[in-house]
Amino acid sequence: MTPLAERIRPRSLDELAGQQHLAGKGSILRTSIENGKIPSMILWGPPGTGKTTIANIIANTLNVPFFTLSAISSGVKDVREVIEEAKSIPAINGPGPILFIDEIHRFNKGQQDALLGAVEKGIITLIGATTENPSFEVNSALLSRCQVYVLKALDETDLIQLLQTAIQKDEILKKKKIELKETAALINISGGDARKLLNLLELVTDTSSNPSKGGAIVITDEMVMDIAQKKIALYDKSGEQHYDIISAFIKSIRGSDPNAAVYWLARMIEGGEDVKFIARRLVILASEDIGNANPTGLVMANATFEAVNKIGYPESSLILSQCAIYLASSAKSNAATVAIGAAMNAVKQHGDLPVPLHIRNAPTKLMKNLGYGKNYEYSHSYENNFSPQEYLPEKLSGNKFYDPGKNAREEELRKFLKSLWKDKYNY
Repeated sequence: MTPLAERIRPRSLDELAGQQHLAGKGSILRTSIENGKIPSMILWGPPGTGKTTIANIIANTLNVPFFTLSAISSGVKDVREVIEEAKSIPAINGPGPILFIDEIHRFNKGQQDALLGAVEKGIITLIGATTENPSFEVNSALLSRCQVYVLKALDETDLIQLLQTAIQKDEILKKKKIELKETAALINISGGDARKLLNLLELVTDTSSNPSKGGAIVITDEMVMDIAQKKIALYDKSGEQHYDIISAFIKSIRGSDPNAAVYWLARMIEGGEDVKFIARRLVILASEDIGNANPTGLVMANATFEAVNKIGYPESSLILSQCAIYLASSAKSNAATVAIGAAMNAVKQHGDLPVPLHIRNAPTKLMKNLGYGKNYEYSHSYENNFSPQEYLPEKLSGNKFYDPGKNAREEELRKFLKSLWKDKYNY
């Protein structure tokens, strides 16, 4: 069956979700399409924001031949074959046949160069779609022949409207009695990607075999989370002792007991455990349970991993023993673990918030014209190499994710950060 996202793909700019700066009345792209004269272009934006849809709308509106290639599976040969076919199409008073290339950033220089002549002569009108910055991923010769249109991430209003449109207009969903009670989980799991959002909606409605309220499917956040999690493949839990002993080993080091750590290490070595597996776990633990309480712990663990790869069994048991004892005897802090956990929860809760313009990278003219890097304050130009400007998205301003641990090293970090951010963060 055709996926929901494809079934309700917009056929005109009026049906497109978001992107009013491109598709709205009087916008530059809409005006070009209405005049029947479009340039070759690069559509740059996050996944699921309408790049492929816009390409299809242009082709349908202008009624011109439409070729499509994926940069993942196509090469120079495929590009040349399309160009040759386009040459055989009689010229009309309008744009040449459209060649849509999805993920054009994956084309190498040779593949991109194969497009140059045909674009320059108007044999084809190129529409490239990319999630990557075209200033870096599309060579300058091809980029200079294309207009770059930037697609914005869909906001919550756009996504909710998309859900409602699907429920009301899709031939399959509108036959079901669907109540969209909560939308946060749908939006957060999809990450603002319209295609993922619609696929998830379809999964939820298909999976709800026991609808409540007289046959209605009532969509709640709890229901969406439950269905989404059930579709994730479970990890293979065979070899229970393997996991029990590595757990005991890690917890002994976390608990600062070098004697127990060495015992469980010996059990694993005698049992023929892969020494590289043990070393990898030590690297993880050095950040998870020690972190900035003793930064040397990560250096030691990483050196252990490198040494174990060089030495092999059985001598690597000596290196593992040294590292396990050092880490077990070290000061502990999980502040880095808590910090990234809190930050990831913020991402899940708020979705993909935009990077503030003043701290975006702006090495190209295109990006500077878009306001990237404007009013950025270079820290080294200020007293103590510090300027108290905003680095978080506006919605998260003031959120403190990192709280230094109660140990000598991190108390120094706390004092330093407090002196810098006393008016913003509560250190």
